[in-house]
Amino acid sequence: MTTSLFDLSGRLAFVTGSARGIGNALALGLAQAGADVVVHGRDAAATAEAAERIAAETGVRTHTVSFDVTDPDVVRTQVAGLIEEVGVPDILVNNAGMQHRAPFNSFPVDKWDQVLATNLSSVFYVSQPITTAMAERGSGKVINIGSAMSALARQTIAPYTASKGGVVMLTKGMAADLARFDIQVNAISPGYFASEMNRDLWSDPEFDGWLKNRTPANRWGRLEELVGAAVFLSSDASSFVSGQNIHVDGGLTSVV
Repeated sequence: MTTSLFDLSGRLAFVTGSARGIGNALALGLAQAGADVVVHGRDAAATAEAAERIAAETGVRTHTVSFDVTDPDVVRTQVAGLIEEVGVPDILVNNAGMQHRAPFNSFPVDKWDQVLATNLSSVFYVSQPITTAMAERGSGKVINIGSAMSALARQTIAPYTASKGGVVMLTKGMAADLARFDIQVNAISPGYFASEMNRDLWSDPEFDGWLKNRTPANRWGRLEELVGAAVFLSSDASSFVSGQNIHVDGGLTSVV
């Protein structure tokens, strides 16, 4: 019974930004739990390579899509094509994201727009057509990727903080609207992980020391440590869990 609660066999997961980094780790983890996976990225070749690796390692069926999640018209067309080709996803993971660092007073307006479009607006653009189809079916799981910066702030990343705070509140709003259709919407907020996006941080000895001292676990997170929360929120084990934000951060957001 316990094992079957977390079994994703026969389900289809669509993970945005899954050609590399956190998204790739989540796509692989969901595949290891039995789900077929749609791998997404802007670079078609890198996306296809990632999908082939996941299929070879897990034996599940993989599919690929490559499109810009910040263009609502493109998203609408591509999602319609995806649904026609492989069906309505059972699981949607909104992971696509970006970072740009600059002091608030000199933060470029175009970078503000880009960060908000990639990290927040894309969640709305991608989710709406998929959750509409999920509602017609009467079931679905949505996981939005937040951040420790959904709850905290640091210098030079005010727009990122705004976008990830918005992701968590959008998650709650989506949950309020969609629970009646048996669609659970939750967020996972990673702390500091040794990902490609954080390369400038974990390769900086000063920041590396500060982060380890600041985090009760005294280390960076490993990407595979996000998988457990994702499998839980994708599975029958979370059938009455919605609108929640799970921090996977080694205790970072629990201490001062």
